[in-house]
Amino acid sequence: MNRYKDLPLSRTSQGKRYYPGAKYPEIPYSDQDFYVIAQEGDRYDQYANTYYKDSTLWWIIAAANPRFKPNSIYPVIGHQIRIPLDITSILREYTLLNR
Repeated sequence: MNRYKDLPLSRTSQGKRYYPGAKYPEIPYSDQDFYVIAQEGDRYDQYANTYYKDSTLWWIIAAANPRFKPNSIYPVIGHQIRIPLDITSILREYTLLNR
């Protein structure tokens, strides 16, 4: 899933491209959520590849753990990381927010 495909592309005055204003849905807790303890070398994209079979969905795991750096691909070592397993509604809401 290319999460930027529906977002407008902008350019800085130096000509660099960027995607402004992506909106992310709030991710409610669920009984289906899975939890792991972050180990050295872990990354959200690796978790996404393992649990979703799509490493580009790392942002879901990052957004589900807002007490950590939400824009970082690295979890905090030794902390419990929540991995939402039912992502259908999350992806649907992301698409609606970014139309």
